[in-house]
Amino acid sequence: MSSGAYSGTSSQVSSLSARPFVSVLIDTYNHERFIEQAIESVLGQDFPDAEREIIVVDDGSTDRTPELVRKFEPCVRLLRKSNGGQASAFNAAIPECKGEIVAFLDGDDWWAPGKLRAVADALTSDSAVGLVGHGVTQVWPDGQHHTELIREGPRFRITIADGAKAFRLRKSFLGTSRMTFRKEILREIGHVPEALTFEADEYLFTLGGLLADVVILRESFTFYRVHEQNLFQITGGGDQARRRKQQILATLARLLREEFTRRGLATQVAQIILDSVQTEAELLELMVNQEFPWKTVRAELRNYRINHENAATPDWIFKTISLLPACILPSRTYYRLRRGVARNGLYRKARGKWLPFLQPAHVDRYRATRH
Repeated sequence: MSSGAYSGTSSQVSSLSARPFVSVLIDTYNHERFIEQAIESVLGQDFPDAEREIIVVDDGSTDRTPELVRKFEPCVRLLRKSNGGQASAFNAAIPECKGEIVAFLDGDDWWAPGKLRAVADALTSDSAVGLVGHGVTQVWPDGQHHTELIREGPRFRITIADGAKAFRLRKSFLGTSRMTFRKEILREIGHVPEALTFEADEYLFTLGGLLADVVILRESFTFYRVHEQNLFQITGGGDQARRRKQQILATLARLLREEFTRRGLATQVAQIILDSVQTEAELLELMVNQEFPWKTVRAELRNYRINHENAATPDWIFKTISLLPACILPSRTYYRLRRGVARNGLYRKARGKWLPFLQPAHVDRYRATRH
Protein backbone atom coordinates (compact mmCIF):
# COMPACT_ATOMS: atom_id res chain seq x y z
CA MET A 1 0.00 0.00 0.00
CA SER A 2 1.39 3.39 -0.97
CA SER A 3 1.39 6.20 1.51
CA GLY A 4 2.30 9.86 1.36
CA ALA A 5 2.86 11.99 -1.69
CA TYR A 6 4.49 10.75 -4.85
CA SER A 7 8.27 11.05 -4.52
CA GLY A 8 9.65 10.22 -7.92
CA THR A 9 12.29 12.16 -9.82
CA SER A 10 11.58 15.62 -11.16
CA SER A 11 11.33 14.28 -14.71
CA GLN A 12 8.75 11.69 -13.57
CA VAL A 13 6.72 14.35 -11.81
CA SER A 14 6.86 16.55 -14.89
CA SER A 15 5.56 13.77 -17.13
CA LEU A 16 2.73 13.02 -14.71
CA SER A 17 1.67 16.66 -14.39
CA ALA A 18 0.82 16.96 -18.10
CA ARG A 19 -2.95 16.59 -18.10
CA PRO A 20 -4.07 13.52 -20.10
CA PHE A 21 -7.17 13.21 -22.26
CA VAL A 22 -10.33 12.62 -20.17
CA SER A 23 -13.48 10.71 -21.09
CA VAL A 24 -16.74 11.60 -19.37
CA LEU A 25 -19.14 8.65 -19.38
CA ILE A 26 -22.80 9.49 -18.70
CA ASP A 27 -25.13 6.53 -18.26
CA THR A 28 -28.82 7.28 -18.62
CA TYR A 29 -32.25 5.65 -18.77
CA ASN A 30 -35.49 7.64 -19.11
CA HIS A 31 -33.91 10.81 -17.73
CA GLU A 32 -35.62 13.33 -20.00
CA ARG A 33 -36.26 15.61 -17.00
CA PHE A 34 -32.60 15.64 -15.99
CA ILE A 35 -30.23 14.73 -18.83
CA GLU A 36 -29.77 18.25 -20.18
CA GLN A 37 -28.62 19.56 -16.80
CA ALA A 38 -26.19 16.64 -16.48
CA ILE A 39 -24.61 17.35 -19.89
CA GLU A 40 -24.54 21.11 -19.35
CA SER A 41 -22.72 20.62 -16.04
CA VAL A 42 -19.94 18.81 -17.94
CA LEU A 43 -19.81 21.33 -20.79
CA GLY A 44 -19.59 24.10 -18.20
CA GLN A 45 -16.46 22.68 -16.56
CA ASP A 46 -13.29 24.76 -16.59
CA PHE A 47 -11.61 22.17 -18.77
CA PRO A 48 -10.42 22.48 -22.38
CA ASP A 49 -12.78 20.92 -24.93
CA ALA A 50 -9.79 19.50 -26.80
CA GLU A 51 -8.76 17.54 -23.72
CA ARG A 52 -12.02 15.71 -23.06
CA GLU A 53 -14.84 13.81 -24.71
CA ILE A 54 -18.41 13.19 -23.52
CA ILE A 55 -20.05 9.83 -24.19
CA VAL A 56 -23.70 9.29 -23.25
CA VAL A 57 -24.80 5.66 -23.17
CA ASP A 58 -28.59 5.40 -23.35
CA ASP A 59 -29.78 2.12 -21.85
CA GLY A 60 -32.91 1.74 -23.99
CA SER A 61 -34.84 4.84 -22.92
CA THR A 62 -38.49 4.99 -23.97
CA ASP A 63 -38.87 8.72 -23.37
CA ARG A 64 -37.29 11.76 -25.11
CA THR A 65 -33.83 11.22 -23.61
CA PRO A 66 -32.07 10.32 -26.93
CA GLU A 67 -33.68 13.29 -28.69
CA LEU A 68 -32.50 15.67 -25.99
CA VAL A 69 -28.96 14.25 -26.01
CA ARG A 70 -28.70 14.73 -29.78
CA LYS A 71 -29.19 18.47 -29.27
CA PHE A 72 -25.64 18.54 -27.91
CA GLU A 73 -23.99 16.82 -30.88
CA PRO A 74 -21.17 16.97 -31.97
CA CYS A 75 -19.94 17.96 -28.50
CA VAL A 76 -21.51 14.77 -27.17
CA ARG A 77 -21.43 11.27 -28.61
CA LEU A 78 -24.58 9.18 -28.10
CA LEU A 79 -24.46 5.39 -27.80
CA ARG A 80 -27.84 3.64 -27.83
CA LYS A 81 -28.47 0.07 -26.67
CA SER A 82 -31.35 -2.12 -25.59
CA ASN A 83 -32.27 -1.92 -21.90
CA GLY A 84 -30.06 -4.14 -19.77
CA GLY A 85 -29.15 -2.20 -16.65
CA GLN A 86 -26.15 -0.32 -15.31
CA ALA A 87 -23.50 -3.01 -15.81
CA SER A 88 -24.47 -3.57 -19.43
CA ALA A 89 -24.36 0.20 -20.03
CA PHE A 90 -20.86 0.38 -18.56
CA ASN A 91 -19.73 -2.60 -20.64
CA ALA A 92 -20.99 -0.92 -23.81
CA ALA A 93 -19.43 2.47 -23.11
CA ILE A 94 -16.12 1.89 -21.30
CA PRO A 95 -14.40 0.30 -24.34
CA GLU A 96 -15.48 3.36 -26.37
CA CYS A 97 -13.70 5.76 -24.02
CA LYS A 98 -10.48 7.12 -25.54
CA GLY A 99 -9.25 8.92 -22.44
CA GLU A 100 -6.53 7.87 -20.02
CA ILE A 101 -8.95 9.00 -17.31
CA VAL A 102 -12.66 8.09 -17.17
CA ALA A 103 -15.08 10.15 -15.05
CA PHE A 104 -18.58 8.74 -14.51
CA LEU A 105 -21.87 10.64 -14.20
CA ASP A 106 -25.43 9.36 -13.86
CA GLY A 107 -27.89 11.04 -16.20
CA ASP A 108 -30.05 12.25 -13.31
CA ASP A 109 -27.17 13.90 -11.39
CA TRP A 110 -24.97 16.89 -12.17
CA TRP A 111 -21.51 18.21 -11.35
CA ALA A 112 -20.38 21.35 -9.58
CA PRO A 113 -17.87 23.66 -11.32
CA GLY A 114 -14.26 22.62 -10.90
CA LYS A 115 -14.99 18.88 -10.63
CA LEU A 116 -13.19 17.69 -13.74
CA ARG A 117 -10.03 19.70 -13.18
CA ALA A 118 -9.81 18.62 -9.51
CA VAL A 119 -10.10 14.87 -10.16
CA ALA A 120 -7.82 14.99 -13.20
CA ASP A 121 -5.16 16.84 -11.18
CA ALA A 122 -5.45 14.29 -8.35
CA LEU A 123 -4.78 11.44 -10.75
CA THR A 124 -2.03 13.08 -12.77
CA SER A 125 -0.11 14.16 -9.66
CA ASP A 126 0.56 10.57 -8.53
CA SER A 127 0.84 7.45 -10.66
CA ALA A 128 -0.08 5.14 -7.75
CA VAL A 129 -3.55 6.67 -7.43
CA GLY A 130 -6.05 4.89 -9.63
CA LEU A 131 -9.40 6.03 -8.23
CA VAL A 132 -10.60 9.42 -6.95
CA GLY A 133 -13.84 10.25 -5.13
CA HIS A 134 -15.15 13.33 -3.36
CA GLY A 135 -17.93 14.87 -1.27
CA VAL A 136 -21.56 14.76 -2.38
CA THR A 137 -24.73 16.83 -2.02
CA GLN A 138 -28.04 14.98 -2.03
CA VAL A 139 -30.87 17.00 -3.56
CA TRP A 140 -34.43 16.12 -2.50
CA PRO A 141 -37.64 17.01 -4.38
CA ASP A 142 -38.72 19.38 -1.58
CA GLY A 143 -35.60 21.51 -2.02
CA GLN A 144 -33.59 20.04 0.85
CA HIS A 145 -29.85 19.77 0.23
CA HIS A 146 -27.86 17.34 2.38
CA THR A 147 -24.09 17.68 1.93
CA GLU A 148 -21.57 15.11 3.13
CA LEU A 149 -17.86 15.99 3.19
CA ILE A 150 -15.04 13.78 4.30
CA ARG A 151 -13.51 15.10 7.49
CA GLU A 152 -10.34 13.09 7.34
CA GLY A 153 -9.58 10.98 4.34
CA PRO A 154 -6.44 8.91 4.54
CA ARG A 155 -5.26 7.51 1.28
CA PHE A 156 -6.02 3.81 1.30
CA ARG A 157 -6.06 0.55 -0.59
CA ILE A 158 -7.96 -2.57 0.38
CA THR A 159 -5.03 -4.97 0.28
CA ILE A 160 -4.65 -4.76 4.09
CA ALA A 161 -7.17 -4.76 6.94
CA ASP A 162 -6.83 -1.06 7.83
CA GLY A 163 -7.31 -0.08 4.21
CA ALA A 164 -10.39 -2.30 3.92
CA LYS A 165 -11.92 -0.72 7.04
CA ALA A 166 -11.20 2.76 5.69
CA PHE A 167 -12.82 1.81 2.39
CA ARG A 168 -16.06 0.39 3.77
CA LEU A 169 -16.71 3.55 5.81
CA ARG A 170 -15.92 5.88 2.91
CA LYS A 171 -17.43 4.14 -0.09
CA SER A 172 -20.39 6.56 -0.13
CA PHE A 173 -17.88 9.05 -1.59
CA LEU A 174 -17.20 6.71 -4.53
CA GLY A 175 -20.62 6.19 -6.18
CA THR A 176 -21.17 6.58 -9.92
CA SER A 177 -21.25 10.37 -10.20
CA ARG A 178 -18.31 10.68 -7.79
CA MET A 179 -15.90 8.06 -9.14
CA THR A 180 -13.09 8.81 -11.58
CA PHE A 181 -10.70 6.06 -12.69
CA ARG A 182 -7.41 5.76 -14.39
CA LYS A 183 -8.41 3.88 -17.57
CA GLU A 184 -5.83 1.13 -17.07
CA ILE A 185 -7.60 0.14 -13.82
CA LEU A 186 -10.89 -0.30 -15.68
CA ARG A 187 -9.09 -2.43 -18.25
CA GLU A 188 -7.70 -4.63 -15.48
CA ILE A 189 -11.14 -5.02 -13.90
CA GLY A 190 -12.60 -6.01 -17.26
CA HIS A 191 -16.20 -7.06 -17.93
CA VAL A 192 -18.76 -6.08 -15.30
CA PRO A 193 -21.22 -8.93 -14.56
CA GLU A 194 -24.49 -7.88 -16.17
CA ALA A 195 -26.57 -9.37 -13.38
CA LEU A 196 -25.76 -6.06 -11.62
CA THR A 197 -28.55 -4.03 -13.17
CA PHE A 198 -27.61 -1.47 -10.53
CA GLU A 199 -24.79 -1.46 -7.93
CA ALA A 200 -22.39 -2.01 -10.84
CA ASP A 201 -20.61 1.13 -9.68
CA GLU A 202 -19.85 -0.54 -6.32
CA TYR A 203 -18.40 -3.54 -8.14
CA LEU A 204 -16.09 -1.21 -10.08
CA PHE A 205 -14.97 1.01 -7.24
CA THR A 206 -14.43 -1.94 -4.88
CA LEU A 207 -12.13 -3.70 -7.32
CA GLY A 208 -10.57 -0.33 -8.15
CA GLY A 209 -9.68 0.02 -4.47
CA LEU A 210 -8.04 -3.39 -4.61
CA LEU A 211 -5.94 -2.61 -7.68
CA ALA A 212 -4.79 0.95 -6.89
CA ASP A 213 -4.63 3.61 -4.20
CA VAL A 214 -7.80 5.60 -3.54
CA VAL A 215 -7.95 9.30 -2.75
CA ILE A 216 -11.11 11.14 -1.66
CA LEU A 217 -11.27 14.92 -2.08
CA ARG A 218 -13.12 16.89 0.57
CA GLU A 219 -15.07 19.17 -1.77
CA SER A 220 -18.63 18.31 -2.83
CA PHE A 221 -18.44 18.15 -6.62
CA THR A 222 -21.61 16.10 -7.29
CA PHE A 223 -25.29 16.88 -6.86
CA TYR A 224 -26.99 13.52 -6.36
CA ARG A 225 -30.69 13.70 -7.13
CA VAL A 226 -33.04 11.67 -4.92
CA HIS A 227 -36.25 10.85 -6.82
CA GLU A 228 -38.80 8.11 -7.34
CA GLN A 229 -37.08 6.56 -10.40
CA ASN A 230 -33.67 6.15 -8.76
CA LEU A 231 -33.20 2.39 -8.49
CA PHE A 232 -30.61 2.71 -5.76
CA GLN A 233 -33.08 4.43 -3.45
CA ILE A 234 -35.65 2.39 -1.53
CA THR A 235 -37.28 5.23 0.43
CA GLY A 236 -40.98 5.08 -0.33
CA GLY A 237 -40.48 2.13 -2.69
CA GLY A 238 -42.05 -0.47 -0.42
CA ASP A 239 -41.15 -4.12 -0.04
CA GLN A 240 -40.74 -4.65 -3.78
CA ALA A 241 -37.92 -2.09 -3.95
CA ARG A 242 -36.31 -3.49 -0.80
CA ARG A 243 -36.44 -7.03 -2.14
CA ARG A 244 -34.97 -5.96 -5.48
CA LYS A 245 -32.07 -4.20 -3.78
CA GLN A 246 -31.52 -7.10 -1.38
CA GLN A 247 -31.19 -9.52 -4.29
CA ILE A 248 -28.72 -7.27 -6.11
CA LEU A 249 -26.61 -6.80 -2.96
CA ALA A 250 -26.53 -10.55 -2.37
CA THR A 251 -25.37 -11.02 -5.97
CA LEU A 252 -22.77 -8.28 -5.54
CA ALA A 253 -21.36 -9.97 -2.43
CA ARG A 254 -21.09 -13.29 -4.26
CA LEU A 255 -19.38 -11.75 -7.29
CA LEU A 256 -16.93 -9.79 -5.17
CA ARG A 257 -16.06 -12.88 -3.16
CA GLU A 258 -15.27 -14.72 -6.40
CA GLU A 259 -13.06 -11.87 -7.60
CA PHE A 260 -11.28 -11.54 -4.28
CA THR A 261 -10.49 -15.26 -4.35
CA ARG A 262 -9.33 -15.12 -7.97
CA ARG A 263 -7.06 -12.15 -7.24
CA GLY A 264 -5.60 -13.71 -4.08
CA LEU A 265 -6.89 -11.21 -1.52
CA ALA A 266 -6.37 -12.42 2.05
CA THR A 267 -9.56 -13.96 3.48
CA GLN A 268 -9.55 -11.69 6.53
CA VAL A 269 -9.32 -8.56 4.39
CA ALA A 270 -11.95 -9.80 1.94
CA GLN A 271 -14.38 -10.48 4.77
CA ILE A 272 -14.09 -6.93 6.07
CA ILE A 273 -15.47 -5.70 2.73
CA LEU A 274 -18.01 -8.49 2.33
CA ASP A 275 -19.40 -8.09 5.86
CA SER A 276 -20.64 -4.62 4.94
CA VAL A 277 -22.41 -5.71 1.74
CA GLN A 278 -23.83 -8.90 3.26
CA THR A 279 -25.11 -7.11 6.36
CA GLU A 280 -26.90 -4.50 4.25
CA ALA A 281 -28.50 -7.28 2.22
CA GLU A 282 -29.51 -9.13 5.40
CA LEU A 283 -31.14 -6.02 6.89
CA LEU A 284 -33.23 -5.57 3.75
CA GLU A 285 -34.27 -9.22 3.85
CA LEU A 286 -35.37 -8.79 7.47
CA MET A 287 -37.47 -5.79 6.48
CA VAL A 288 -39.52 -7.76 3.94
CA ASN A 289 -39.73 -11.15 5.69
CA GLN A 290 -41.05 -12.16 9.11
CA GLU A 291 -37.81 -13.57 10.56
CA PHE A 292 -36.97 -14.54 14.14
CA PRO A 293 -36.22 -11.61 16.49
CA TRP A 294 -32.70 -12.83 17.27
CA LYS A 295 -31.78 -12.41 13.60
CA THR A 296 -32.78 -8.76 13.74
CA VAL A 297 -30.76 -8.09 16.87
CA ARG A 298 -27.72 -9.88 15.47
CA ALA A 299 -27.80 -7.99 12.16
CA GLU A 300 -28.43 -4.61 13.81
CA LEU A 301 -25.53 -5.00 16.22
CA ARG A 302 -23.23 -6.15 13.44
CA ASN A 303 -24.22 -3.17 11.31
CA TYR A 304 -23.64 -0.81 14.23
CA ARG A 305 -20.17 -2.27 14.83
CA ILE A 306 -19.26 -1.84 11.15
CA ASN A 307 -20.37 1.79 10.98
CA HIS A 308 -19.35 2.85 14.50
CA GLU A 309 -16.34 0.72 15.31
CA ASN A 310 -15.07 3.19 17.92
CA ALA A 311 -18.43 3.94 19.57
CA ALA A 312 -18.22 4.69 23.29
CA THR A 313 -19.83 2.46 25.91
CA PRO A 314 -22.84 4.80 26.48
CA ASP A 315 -23.57 4.67 22.74
CA TRP A 316 -23.54 0.88 22.79
CA ILE A 317 -25.82 0.85 25.83
CA PHE A 318 -28.33 3.14 24.11
CA LYS A 319 -28.19 1.07 20.93
CA THR A 320 -28.86 -2.10 22.91
CA ILE A 321 -31.82 -0.52 24.75
CA SER A 322 -33.27 0.72 21.46
CA LEU A 323 -33.31 -2.88 20.22
CA LEU A 324 -35.52 -4.20 23.05
CA PRO A 325 -38.65 -4.22 20.81
CA ALA A 326 -36.65 -6.23 18.26
CA CYS A 327 -36.13 -8.92 20.88
CA ILE A 328 -39.82 -9.85 20.85
CA LEU A 329 -41.21 -8.72 17.48
CA PRO A 330 -40.82 -10.55 14.16
CA SER A 331 -38.41 -8.64 11.95
CA ARG A 332 -40.86 -7.19 9.42
CA THR A 333 -43.18 -6.00 12.20
CA TYR A 334 -40.28 -4.39 14.05
CA TYR A 335 -39.09 -2.43 11.02
CA ARG A 336 -42.60 -1.26 10.17
CA LEU A 337 -42.96 -0.01 13.73
CA ARG A 338 -39.57 1.70 13.57
CA ARG A 339 -40.38 3.46 10.29
CA GLY A 340 -43.65 4.68 11.75
CA VAL A 341 -41.95 6.09 14.82
CA ALA A 342 -39.22 7.70 12.70
CA ARG A 343 -41.85 9.60 10.67
CA ASN A 344 -43.37 11.10 13.81
CA GLY A 345 -42.50 14.79 14.03
CA LEU A 346 -42.48 14.92 17.83
CA TYR A 347 -40.14 11.95 18.00
CA ARG A 348 -37.73 13.50 15.49
CA LYS A 349 -37.68 16.77 17.39
CA ALA A 350 -37.12 15.08 20.75
CA ARG A 351 -34.47 12.75 19.34
CA GLY A 352 -32.58 15.61 17.74
CA LYS A 353 -32.62 17.63 20.96
CA TRP A 354 -31.86 15.03 23.63
CA LEU A 355 -30.60 11.86 21.95
CA PRO A 356 -29.08 12.72 18.57
CA PHE A 357 -28.01 9.86 16.35
CA LEU A 358 -24.33 8.99 16.52
CA GLN A 359 -22.60 10.49 13.49
CA PRO A 360 -19.59 8.90 11.76
CA ALA A 361 -16.40 10.51 13.00
CA HIS A 362 -14.97 10.89 9.48
CA VAL A 363 -17.91 12.80 7.96
CA ASP A 364 -19.13 16.40 8.17
CA ARG A 365 -22.83 16.79 7.34
CA TYR A 366 -24.72 19.94 6.46
CA ARG A 367 -28.37 20.55 5.64
CA ALA A 368 -29.92 23.47 3.81
CA THR A 369 -33.13 24.38 2.02
CA ARG A 370 -32.83 25.99 -1.40
CA HIS A 371 -35.60 27.46 -3.51
